[in-house]
Amino acid sequence: MSSDTPYASLAPDLILDAVAACGLWPDGRLLALNSYENRVWQVGLEDGAPVIAKFYRPGRWSDAAILEEHAFARELADAELPVVAPLAFGGRTLLAHRGYRYALSPRRGGRAPSLESAEQLAWLGRLIARMHGVGARTAFAHRGRLDRATMVGQPMQAVLASSLLPAALHAHYRAAAQRLDAAIAAREAALGPLRQLRLHGDCHPGNVLWTDHGPHFVDLDDARMGPAVQDLWMLATDDAAMDALLEGYTSMRDFDHAELALVPALRAMRQLHHAGWIAARWHDPAFPAAFPFAAEARWWEQHIADLHELAAELGAD
Repeated sequence: MSSDTPYASLAPDLILDAVAACGLWPDGRLLALNSYENRVWQVGLEDGAPVIAKFYRPGRWSDAAILEEHAFARELADAELPVVAPLAFGGRTLLAHRGYRYALSPRRGGRAPSLESAEQLAWLGRLIARMHGVGARTAFAHRGRLDRATMVGQPMQAVLASSLLPAALHAHYRAAAQRLDAAIAAREAALGPLRQLRLHGDCHPGNVLWTDHGPHFVDLDDARMGPAVQDLWMLATDDAAMDALLEGYTSMRDFDHAELALVPALRAMRQLHHAGWIAARWHDPAFPAAFPFAAEARWWEQHIADLHELAAELGAD
């Protein structure tokens, strides 16, 4: 399979065959779920509830890193946390079929949480604190850290190597990205070393599903080492929301409030990383269809302006 179009051969028959290879009986119903980095399908079964089949993007994670994600999800579920863990077949959670690595998990529905509800935010804060209690037991060996190399250096190089960025903007983009990187480094240095633990890593509202029984967390694909505040800030729409999250969190676990000063840096890294992710994946046909604006010079001009604004917010000269 081509590294530029890794899912070109992921046809419906292959997906159904992969599920059947686990001893299940798919009924032919397939529903593509919203995912760009991987490919995720809901697969109907003849004799039970549907399962979710997740086909991993080739080359992104090593087998060891994926298995570490699966083990973390299982550890959280075993601690009675509402986290969807992959199913095991013959003792294996990471499966392979015709060149694709994949995993199956139970289907768990739900709706987005209400980020205006202090009660729901406090509930989420308590659950995240419990997740972090488990996450602090040991460290990831294969999944890396949330750091400037991953969130700034690599995506910056992807943008500079991409044909998406107009040649006339190369120097302007490089200057803006380097200025922001220096501002993030300064903020991190001012805070000093922060405690690192195993995180969900991408705890935004789309990865929290609410039911009548409460929330559950999905998609640990970005799990890695990092500071606790990473799993909180994307759920906090304002200071009041963060206060509600922390009210719940601190009822279960101590929180270093110094980490709140890292939030502007984390927000900036995510914004820069997003552009680099689009540039790195542009040859995947799903990306031009989903992000057509990235082919326009004016979008990159605005992105460069945004990077300068973020650097200024962090106190850059």
